[in-house]
Amino acid sequence: MDVHETPRQLTIDQLARRTGLSVRTIRFYAGRGLVGPPTLRGRTGLYGDEHVARLELIGEMSALGFTLAAIERHLERVPHGVTPEDLALHRALLTPWVPEYLEDVDRAELDRRAGRPLGDAALADLETLGVLELLDDGRVRLHGALGPGLDMLDSGLPPDLLRASHELIAKHTTALAEDLMALFQRDVLQPYRDAGRPASQRARLAETLERLKPITVQGVVAAFGRAVNRTIRDRVG
Repeated sequence: MDVHETPRQLTIDQLARRTGLSVRTIRFYAGRGLVGPPTLRGRTGLYGDEHVARLELIGEMSALGFTLAAIERHLERVPHGVTPEDLALHRALLTPWVPEYLEDVDRAELDRRAGRPLGDAALADLETLGVLELLDDGRVRLHGALGPGLDMLDSGLPPDLLRASHELIAKHTTALAEDLMALFQRDVLQPYRDAGRPASQRARLAETLERLKPITVQGVVAAFGRAVNRTIRDRVG
């Protein structure tokens, strides 16, 4: 926002239209301390860009599957009054590195999509492979397309081998993700914090992060493919 521009002032009804939330939801978040109080003009509460940005961050986290308790824990570290630019950086940090397409279905719908009834053993194998997640209410949360998981079950390979391979991949990719995040924290985020979080760097940092995500994912896939090729050549040789 230009320093000479008048800050936007919205009533709660206008704020609801601007964010796509209901007035009741905004008041609920305010009651939980997730959104700061409005500025009073007479008896009318007015909300600014920082309220819009904070509600957008809450909506983003909710869409990503964060529970209310997790959102509250995160926002405890984001004091009221931070700029919309700071909140935009938080959104960039939380946005998934790869798209996640989650969908909750009941067992009947799952069987319909699979084209056959899926027993408990098949569901357990699909959950181990990361294809789906069994929910407490009896429904199933799909993590993307069901077809590749069914193809793996139908491949004829022993289920124990499929589970072991998935666990091995999960183990090493988790370690890689943690190392990459530690590197990003040390070489990118910490210098930004040590410099006092300069406003001039916020937008550039968020933009850099958005560009870094797909490049890093592509690099990991390419590096894994080259490593497998080398391993095959070495073992054959």
